[in-house]
Amino acid sequence: MEFSLRTADATTAKTACLVIVAAEGKLTGVANAVDKATNGTLTALVKSGDFSGKKGEQLLLPVTNGLGAQRVLLVGAGKDALNDQGFIKLVKAAAKKLVALKVKDALLCVEDLDVTGRDMAWRAQQAARLCGEAVYQFTKFKSKKPPKVALKKVTLQSSKGSATIKNALANGRAIASGVNLARELGDLPGNACDPSYMATRGRAFAKNNPKVTTKVLDEKQMKALGMNSLLSVSAGSDNPGKTVIVEYKGGKKTDKPVVLIGKGVTFDSGGISLKPGQSMDEMKYDMGGSATVYGTMQTVIEMGLPINLVAIVGCVENMPSGKATKPGDIVTSMSGLTIEVLNTDAEGRLVLCDCMTYAERYKPQAVIDVATLTGAIIIGLGHHPTAIYSNNDELSEQLVAAGNESADRGWPMPLWDEYGEELKSPFADLQNIGAGRAGGSITAAAFLAKFATKYNWAHLDIAGTFWNSGANKGATGRPVPMLVEYLSKVAK
Repeated sequence: MEFSLRTADATTAKTACLVIVAAEGKLTGVANAVDKATNGTLTALVKSGDFSGKKGEQLLLPVTNGLGAQRVLLVGAGKDALNDQGFIKLVKAAAKKLVALKVKDALLCVEDLDVTGRDMAWRAQQAARLCGEAVYQFTKFKSKKPPKVALKKVTLQSSKGSATIKNALANGRAIASGVNLARELGDLPGNACDPSYMATRGRAFAKNNPKVTTKVLDEKQMKALGMNSLLSVSAGSDNPGKTVIVEYKGGKKTDKPVVLIGKGVTFDSGGISLKPGQSMDEMKYDMGGSATVYGTMQTVIEMGLPINLVAIVGCVENMPSGKATKPGDIVTSMSGLTIEVLNTDAEGRLVLCDCMTYAERYKPQAVIDVATLTGAIIIGLGHHPTAIYSNNDELSEQLVAAGNESADRGWPMPLWDEYGEELKSPFADLQNIGAGRAGGSITAAAFLAKFATKYNWAHLDIAGTFWNSGANKGATGRPVPMLVEYLSKVAK
């Protein structure tokens, strides 16, 4: 999608749809200018009760005499100032309406909105991201393809031209690109998106890009490295596991990289500890961490951030078979720590821990793993924030701040020694689950913490935020915006 900035009078703009956000009880800025240009049309609509300006209200005007636009979409902003989430909800609804109207272009006016603590650059970036996300379609497996989204261009109205705002629009577009890549990978079924497919997509980053290199480790190479914990998860599948390493060298050679690690369980049956059948189809989303890491890499490359970034994606399929790992089996991880596998459905941590040990060779400034790790986190936090665990307070605070700035929120969780005590095994160095169901997300993070002793590390549990169920079933692409915001700050 194309984004641009317009500073000329909005009433003369030649556009398929002019989107005006009007507050309740008063017409200001562009809304007032449109009212004058149309001889009091908006005032008449307010007086007749057809439009009040209440938050979330929408009214389409197909006839716009006096304007350059073919039609006008009025969006109510309510009486009070909007917060971040209120702004996002409003713009998202407007973008959805533009897609439904099948217009090819639109002029979006959000400058007159009162958004608490947010300048025009922030609004511009969010608007571009949300409009870019609104055009996402997943129709690959439809025998009769629905019409492609018509919306190709969105122009943002601003009273002043600014390189900062133009850059914000470009960044918003790049973030939407990464979010939509993560959504696409997540929405693919397990029979299309297996470890080999993820390796192919990883190699694509390096095509015609001298700043990017990709390496794929097969099972023989992983065995030689001692990555037996990861391999224990793929043991039951006919689809061999892969570890994909994508390196982006956008910074100086001497700059230590940030390493992102993604859980790439392309389908999780639970293995021998078989999951219940209900909603098992959604376990195609268990590679959400790897999809997020790929999406973040996509955005970083598009933005050309001056940073060194390494993506490590451990891709496996967790299936039951005669070769599958059994509850009670003991494996030796790449770090040398032995693990008693009490539950084969607690497999994501077995994949991540070997990738975390592999990350040590980069001497990173920070390592962040991203994983749809535990259903327990949904009980604790619901579907609104991503859970943040870390062995470094500063890193945790940076990620929380990045989530607040990007409106892709995260919440810090405890990682006390007491939780690690629950992982003691009588037969191995540790077991892969805690003593019981209580605090399941925390004990999972505590397990990973034992493999993060040589660098600053954070773990993002995205089981509650990467996909939606029900009528709106589909991947969300979170937390790509949070990670891009964090990396942007690191790059500066």
